[in-house]
Amino acid sequence: MSIPDEAEYVTMTFEKGVPKSVNGVEMKVSDIIRKLNELGGKHGIGICDIVENRVVGMKSRGVYETPGGTILYEAHQQLEELVLDRATYEVKEEMGNKLSQIVYEGKWFTPLREAVQAFVESTQRYVTGEVKFKLYKGNIIKAGTTSPYSLYSESLASFTTGDLYDHHDADGFINLFGLPLKVRAMKMQETGELSK
Repeated sequence: MSIPDEAEYVTMTFEKGVPKSVNGVEMKVSDIIRKLNELGGKHGIGICDIVENRVVGMKSRGVYETPGGTILYEAHQQLEELVLDRATYEVKEEMGNKLSQIVYEGKWFTPLREAVQAFVESTQRYVTGEVKFKLYKGNIIKAGTTSPYSLYSESLASFTTGDLYDHHDADGFINLFGLPLKVRAMKMQETGELSK
């Protein structure tokens, strides 16, 4: 089977982090994954050849094909980028990886799994919206994400002066943000380490 030369656009919706539809058709999550497997498989999405760490410590090589999972993960991540603040997004990524490890190690019925899952679920409260992307020759290319909970503001992102952003505020922020490095450089110069 050959991969098409034409790209294909796909639109998905999510509600509180749960996928709800593909290309305007509402489906159960299991059917969404089947549909994404079909679409992704056609375009060569989701082939992964990795060396991984087994629970017992040895390395093993695995070749996986998961087009639906790859697309679902990417689409969900696009929406999270839009609605979660940076600090929450970073910790959610860490906790998501931790949850994966817990499940991989067979520790489903543990207080740790319950606690990590509760954190991850709490971050999904506003992960609602629509994600559009293009599938092309093994790639998933962003084509637009919208959400009623978007934290993106074009007027702020362009750094134009307005009610919420004043360019003069940056001076103090830059001085404070760089202060630890300035103190370190002064100490290094004082001890002669800076010249080495």
